[in-house]
Parts: sequence; structure tokens; C-alpha cells
Amino acid sequence: MAVRSVETDATAQAARLLSREELRAQFQATGEERYHHKHPFHLLMHEGKLTRGQLQAWALNRYYYQSIIPIKDSLILSRGPDPVFRRAWRKRVVDHDGDATSEGGIKRWIKLAEATGLNPAQVRAGTGILPATRFAVNEYLNIVRSRSLLEAVASSLTELFSTKLITLRVEKLREHYPWLAGGLDYFEARLYQAPEDSQFAVNYVYDNAKTRAEQELAIQALRDKCDILWAQLDALYFAYVEPGWPPPGAFQIEAT
Repeated sequence: MAVRSVETDATAQAARLLSREELRAQFQATGEERYHHKHPFHLLMHEGKLTRGQLQAWALNRYYYQSIIPIKDSLILSRGPDPVFRRAWRKRVVDHDGDATSEGGIKRWIKLAEATGLNPAQVRAGTGILPATRFAVNEYLNIVRSRSLLEAVASSLTELFSTKLITLRVEKLREHYPWLAGGLDYFEARLYQAPEDSQFAVNYVYDNAKTRAEQELAIQALRDKCDILWAQLDALYFAYVEPGWPPPGAFQIEAT
């Protein structure tokens, strides 16, 4: 009787399509390992150890990321050949840009930045945003432009983990920075938007990844998105926490 080699078994395992539950578990494992909930900057935030100036730097730089989300989603929308897909994905653009009935996530983030003490016009203009923030965020646009539609959709799946982080963040911001209370509408809206969006994206990836190799590309796209989020916080930490070296032209924390 022939005996299968270890290499043959490994090849077969690699070629086997993951079930929906297994694929989702792989996405969840990626988030547990790489999502920015573990970044030292966020840990300081949740411990109440950031100054108002550091929170201002975070709100300002994060705005650049928020501002490109509807652009990113419009790029994905334009690549969708199926009207059912386009109708579902269009919701994401409206969630951030707003419409006649909703102010949208970008405007809500401006309210948060204003609550930190920033000038809204300065935030919209992007004055003082770190160069590394721009590089990292622009790379996210490169992913959705240059890779397959499957990978572009999969890169959005940080929404699988964001609800847990947002719940913690809102609790800790209210506890440690009560003066931010009037600017937390953005997070409260994402608590119900993100789960719906992530479920659609998981189903799309599962239904359209026809090979194990394509599933692995989707997982890698999510890893890359996590790296982009982490890199943004690396830049903030270096510039405004330790060693505290903002580059020329970047936002400067006022001395207190």
C-alpha cells in the first residue's frame, strides 16, 4: 500500500480551500497579531497618559486617513462589475461623505478634532500632517488601485476588529478625557456600521476566492492594511512621544 509523503500531505493542505469559518478565523488571527489595538500609542491613550497636544496630533494625522476612506471606497466601487456589489459598497461612501440625511464620518471626525482644540480649517487643509502619515495612507490607495478587486475588498477587513477597539476607546476617552465627550459621534456611528460592512466583505472574499492561493492573497492584503495602520501610529509615537522629534513643517505641540 502506497504511503503519502509528508510533502504530499502539506501540498494538499495548502491547496485545500478554507471553509468560510476557517477563512474568517484566519482573518481574526491576523487581527489579533497585527491590528493596532496593541500599539504603544493606543495603550497610552487608553491608560489616560496622552497629553492634549498628543491627542491633537493623533486627531490631525488620523484625519488624513479618514479623508481618503471614501476615495478608497470609490475606487473599489468603480472596479465592481456587478450592480449588486456596487449598491452594497456605495453605502460606505455615503457613511463617510454623508448625504442629505447624515453628516458622515469625515464631518464627525472634524468635530472630534475640534474637541481636542484644533482649528477645523487647519485639519481640513491637512496642515502639519506627518510625512510618514501621508506615505502610509497613500500606500493604502495604491493597494486598492493596483491589486485585484478581491484583495482590495479584503484590505477593508480591519472592520472585523474595529468594533471591539472602538468600544474600548469610547469608554477610555470618556473616562480619561471628559472634555472630548462632545466629539465622539464618529466612533458611536462606527459601532453599527463596521459589523455590517465587514460581514459583506467576508462573504464577498469567500465567494470570490476560487483557489487557496487567492484566499492567501486576501489574507496578505489584510496583513498589509494592518501594517499601514501600525505605521501611522509608529510615526505619531516617534514624533510626539519618544523621542519626540516632529519633522520640519509638522504640527508642533504647544508648550504648557
